[in-house]
Amino acid sequence: MCGRLSQYRGIHDFVAALSMPGALINNVGDQPQGRYNAAPTMQLALFHAAENNLRADAVRWGCRPHWATDCPAPINARVEKVAHGPFFRQIWPHRAICPIDNWFEWVDEGGPKKQPYLIRHRDSSPILCASIGQLPGQDRSEHEGFVIITADSEGGMVDIHDRRPVVLTPDLAREWLDPATPKERTEQMALHQGEPAEAFEWFKVDRAVGNVRNQGSDLTNPVD
Repeated sequence: MCGRLSQYRGIHDFVAALSMPGALINNVGDQPQGRYNAAPTMQLALFHAAENNLRADAVRWGCRPHWATDCPAPINARVEKVAHGPFFRQIWPHRAICPIDNWFEWVDEGGPKKQPYLIRHRDSSPILCASIGQLPGQDRSEHEGFVIITADSEGGMVDIHDRRPVVLTPDLAREWLDPATPKERTEQMALHQGEPAEAFEWFKVDRAVGNVRNQGSDLTNPVD
């Protein structure tokens, strides 16, 4: 995953896709998120559960332990080691869902510049990315942030990139967010139950997406 995604729908569209019962604590507002070209360090809408409620908060994309001061904050965590590796082991229990519309990858096709591709659900429905982080309400405000869990690409998608987000179906996403779900179960979900490559489609988009200052719905349109 190359570190660029879109999150442009309104939070209630994402909530409807998640279909999680209970009250929503909405700290991101009702307007469309409008991020067609979101990059690391940006504040993105993130779902997490707290006190029997679903919370939607704006959280920084990128997270590192408080002791890791000599390296940039990662934006992704490899599913193969995230639950037990020292870097993310302490925040593994702090599960979240980053709802997105699509993400981008860059492919070397032999030209002077790499070609960006957009990846989305075949039915254009919201994508629910398994995430963990140091989240609002945990008395860690100076270290708040999250990472998206990634796995090896499968099938044809490996031609686009060798890593991709672990995307959960709505029923698994609800289970992922439930604080009562055992750690062992969530590890198996992340390792083995992400949506398959067949659930997605991808196509070339304009190279303008490479400049994070460029925003707008035209960045998500296919090009020849």
